[in-house]
Amino acid sequence: MLIAALVIVGVVLVLAAVFSISDNLIQIEAQKEGIDTMKNNLSLVPSFKEFFGKPAPKYADANNYHLLSKGHDIKLTGKPSSEIVDVPVTRFAVKPGDFRGNAPIPKMVVEEGDEVKAGDVLFFDKTQPDIKYTAPVSGEIVEIRRGAKRSISHVIIMADKEQRYKQFDAPSTEGTDREKLVQFLIESGAWAHINQRPYDVVADTELIPQNIFVSTFDSAPLATDLNLIAEGNGPHFQKGLDILNQLTSGMVYLGLDARGEKPHPTYTEAQGVQKHWFNGKHPVGNVGVQIHHTAPIRGINTVWTLTPESVMTIGRLFNEGIYKCEKVVSLTGGQVKTPMNVRTSMGASVSELLKGNLLESKTRVIIGDVLSGSTAGEDDFLSIDANQITAIKEGDNYELFGWLLPVTPRPSVSRTFPNFLMGNHEFEANTNTHGEERAFVVTGQYEKMLPMDIYPQHLMKAIMTGEIEKMEALGINEMSEEDIALAEFACTSKMPLQSILREGLDMMREQA
Repeated sequence: MLIAALVIVGVVLVLAAVFSISDNLIQIEAQKEGIDTMKNNLSLVPSFKEFFGKPAPKYADANNYHLLSKGHDIKLTGKPSSEIVDVPVTRFAVKPGDFRGNAPIPKMVVEEGDEVKAGDVLFFDKTQPDIKYTAPVSGEIVEIRRGAKRSISHVIIMADKEQRYKQFDAPSTEGTDREKLVQFLIESGAWAHINQRPYDVVADTELIPQNIFVSTFDSAPLATDLNLIAEGNGPHFQKGLDILNQLTSGMVYLGLDARGEKPHPTYTEAQGVQKHWFNGKHPVGNVGVQIHHTAPIRGINTVWTLTPESVMTIGRLFNEGIYKCEKVVSLTGGQVKTPMNVRTSMGASVSELLKGNLLESKTRVIIGDVLSGSTAGEDDFLSIDANQITAIKEGDNYELFGWLLPVTPRPSVSRTFPNFLMGNHEFEANTNTHGEERAFVVTGQYEKMLPMDIYPQHLMKAIMTGEIEKMEALGINEMSEEDIALAEFACTSKMPLQSILREGLDMMREQA
């Protein structure tokens, strides 16, 4: 009897081993063929999600629905309403440092005192002289501000009360070859709105992207509702998508929000694109995460990414023949008296947008969100892709034994704080990191924050040791700083993960 039981147990173990090995081999072969195994269950048995996963909303396509289980939503005070108000702004700036991959000192085409129209060339990069960077508004060049080592940090324009636009003769989209479309985008300045991955830099004019990706929502803390900019811009958005379709050898992918109410018809009714619906916690809205779950970057493949506003800018350029960089910017955070959405243009003055709307206590103003934004300097301006300004308290008041006696509620992923019991409670954040850089220990935190089939801690260590081949094998080509920002927030070791990742991306680009 005992022998028979042992034989049965042995047979079961052998079958289980064969089953497991076969299942793993299927996954490996699928990944070699470029199949997304996180989206497509190729296992021999149904997945846990297929049994118990949350179904797709009625308005979403169940075949292209992605429910992501990893990530974390940081709920903060200072969320604006859905209304858009007009705030007068007189000064705008283009910041050469916004355009990754360019030399720090561009070749200037204008001088202080020159008058420009929206769309006139301001400067070009010495390493890529074909790409032109143009004025977002008309007016007078009042300052060419310099930064460290004589680099040019801002080209500041005093805007006209009545805007003047350079008129472009847009080529027909019917029968026009790709080279003419590319040249037109370069000359008009619209090319600067296109980012390229790997490396997340301004797109190379010589490369044809395998695919193009547009995320129509942002899941970052207090992020702008991108449905607001869609109102009234449907024809421009569709025209922009039509142009992008002519610039890629593959598909244009549209990432749609399936977390709540149905998105704006401008997005849901877009034609000529492949739509994918995403549900989950931040960073579900990041375009890098969406790329990973729809058509991952493999080998030497190149893809482009754009924001919805950039697509509309390109579409308007072809529809109306003008370069108009209209934006909806959210003024958010606990230090803003009246959080609101404002309509403005690219590069608007931060101080003018916030004038009279900040509390008087010590405040950190951030261009962007609290995770991946940059600290606003004195008299700073919006970055090219920024559609959010966040103001929070400066965290220079330290709590005695705060790590031991957490008396002040704060946003955290740790269950040391009973945040998970507070439901939709909105926290008032400050800039205090509650600790300093420590030993870089393995905790498993990063993997819980990043819904990608990547080992981020191993990747960070490969970057720090300069192992190029290992960095590539661990998936650096798919990532940008915003993708690792949440892991940096959760990091017990307080490591500057975004800075480390950028160093790695720059290393990879130099080696390419």
